[in-house]
Amino acid sequence: MDNQKFYKLGVFYYNPADSRLLIPKRSSSMNGYTLNFAKPISLVIVGLFLFLTAVFVYLKFRN
Repeated sequence: MDNQKFYKLGVFYYNPADSRLLIPKRSSSMNGYTLNFAKPISLVIVGLFLFLTAVFVYLKFRN
């Protein structure tokens, strides 16, 4: 399947017609999954991850 056209900037998978949230990586040598950024929940997941990372960094380096 030629799904290269669904990768924005070569990194972000964006396909509204695909019902899956988690997409297997393109290369068989790479393990894991990527998010389908056409699904709103993927942005929530990324936002939550960034928020928690910022909280942990703040707590680590506060005086």
